Amino acid sequence: QVQLVESGGGLVQAGGSLRLSCTASGSIFVSINKMGWFRQAPGKQRELVTAITPGGNRNYADSVKGRFTISRDNAKNMVLLQMNSLKPEDTAVYYCAKATAALYDYWGQGTQVTVSS
Repeated sequence: QVQLVESGGGLVQAGGSLRLSCTASGSIFVSINKMGWFRQAPGKQRELVTAITPGGNRNYADSVKGRFTISRDNAKNMVLLQMNSLKPEDTAVYYCAKATAALYDYWGQGTQVTVSS
């Protein structure tokens, strides 16, 4: 069964940190797939936060540059999102996703991140 399962969300004060994990299973291998983290805040569209390619290239939304870091653990088949200096505007449901070519075609169920001011 193909699955992406996120964990690590929670409630944190502004300025704090959280680390999100995305565990892949089935036919998804983070080492050979482009993987991304998205987020969706209430009343807003889902947006791409960051992505990592099989070659290790990373891109970040301007709003999180310098604060968030994406990485992967190939041995555990996981993608990680380290979030530092969190702001209330980072509050959202965060989703892990796998891309095939330019399309993200598998998604996790999401994990809630709430940043209090």
